[in-house]
Amino acid sequence: MWTQDWRPRFEAAAEQAFDVLVIGGGITGAGVALQAARAGLRVALIEQNDFASGTSSWSSKLVHGGLRYLASGDWRLTRESVQERQRLMHDLPGLVTPLDFMLPVYAHDKPGRWALQAALGAYDFMARKRYSHYMKPAEFGGHMPYLNREGLKGGFVYRDALTDDVRLTLRVLIEACSHGVMAANYVRAEQLLFEGDTVSGARVSDRETGRSFDIRASVVVNATGPWSDRLRAQVEGAAQLRPLRGSHFVFPFHALPVARAITLFHPDDRRPLFAIPWQGATVFGTTDLDHEQSMDEVPRMSRAESDYLIAAANHYFPACGLQAADALSSFAGVRPIVRGAPGASASQESRESSIERERGLITVTGGKLTTFRVTANDVLEQIGQALGRRFVRNDKAPIIHAVGAAAQTRGGVRHGPAFVDMPARPDDERALGTTDYRFRELRYALTHEAVAHLDDLMLRRTRAGLLLEQGGLAELAVLEPLVRDALGWDSARWREEVERYRAHWQRVHAPQ
Repeated sequence: MWTQDWRPRFEAAAEQAFDVLVIGGGITGAGVALQAARAGLRVALIEQNDFASGTSSWSSKLVHGGLRYLASGDWRLTRESVQERQRLMHDLPGLVTPLDFMLPVYAHDKPGRWALQAALGAYDFMARKRYSHYMKPAEFGGHMPYLNREGLKGGFVYRDALTDDVRLTLRVLIEACSHGVMAANYVRAEQLLFEGDTVSGARVSDRETGRSFDIRASVVVNATGPWSDRLRAQVEGAAQLRPLRGSHFVFPFHALPVARAITLFHPDDRRPLFAIPWQGATVFGTTDLDHEQSMDEVPRMSRAESDYLIAAANHYFPACGLQAADALSSFAGVRPIVRGAPGASASQESRESSIERERGLITVTGGKLTTFRVTANDVLEQIGQALGRRFVRNDKAPIIHAVGAAAQTRGGVRHGPAFVDMPARPDDERALGTTDYRFRELRYALTHEAVAHLDDLMLRRTRAGLLLEQGGLAELAVLEPLVRDALGWDSARWREEVERYRAHWQRVHAPQ
């Protein structure tokens, strides 16, 4: 993996041509790299920022079938998503965990009780397990004491699953590296390379070292998500994306005490919302609107989105009296949705994946976190066609191969089997603030998971920057010796990183 001096080794490895170059280090790129490596191909992956720093950081943290897709008549996507949810829960216990949702039914709601019951029955049928059941008002309200009771007619319980989206992405990428993938963050594809009229690699720049070099490959996969149209423009591909933004608040549990996940419908437009218990806090969202901010900047929640979410939260939880200032943090992500019919609303756009082959460049867009494995297999089929080879799909192979019982511990599941072999230290079980992150995990991330900047550690290797007040700035003094020792930073570099992180958090994640 990314142990000492891995970056020079990556550049040296690039002197030999690869079978596949994957551009983009989110869940889609990681999945493609893993499946291609398992097929026996020599694979390189590059990401212009940190791994999972784009869309794959800022989802609703759900691995779910998507009742909304069922309601819109997209049975195929719903069935595929439910089946992949079941597989992920089976293959990644502790990383993808079952999560029961409550779904209240109010007087005059549309859809009403019987329509919801039919939809949930179909949902269970697709999973081949009965999860859902109905609760009468008193029982339902007992599980959700702060929920608005006015007009409450009861509700349903159904099942989906919860994950840490970044950790899922990293875990897939770690597995890919165990199969020989060479992966590097902060390496940007500046220009595609061509042999004749066909893409044959990319001229890249390492943003950490300042060095530029070529990576040659027989096939190049564009998995850059919301940025994919930029790369496609180099093969004269027409723009096809409609970037849509989804934003969330992270509230301390005492501010929004939701012990069980709940699905709600916004009182203004009936768009689905979720309140989800996550790592000791409550995630509340999401929005769905056209992203008109620059793609050169990290997306952030707008004031209008903030007002929209707070209005819904106070409609359903009036006793909480929530304000944006009560939140620990906010976050926003951009969905790389393929533009559909003219006039379609954001919520009407399909979440199906799309794959294009243009002059040797394979571009994959759309899709969902839940169905990344299916998308990766579809891309692998296109890679095979480009190489003149046929790969046999093994849909029964586990997504990640566990190694021994020790690898089933929290650390082993989250970081990979090598985590359990790391020598013990006296402060291993020390917690970072009020989070459940332990110093052993932090030390491992710093020495084995390609941390280049403080925000990599605080926002992605851990989610402490979302879960602690003011992004955990008060904890940085405790972290300083650990980080500086692991990364070899002097005091000047540490101060620079603290200021970089402070400014980023205030600009992007401070609630407004």
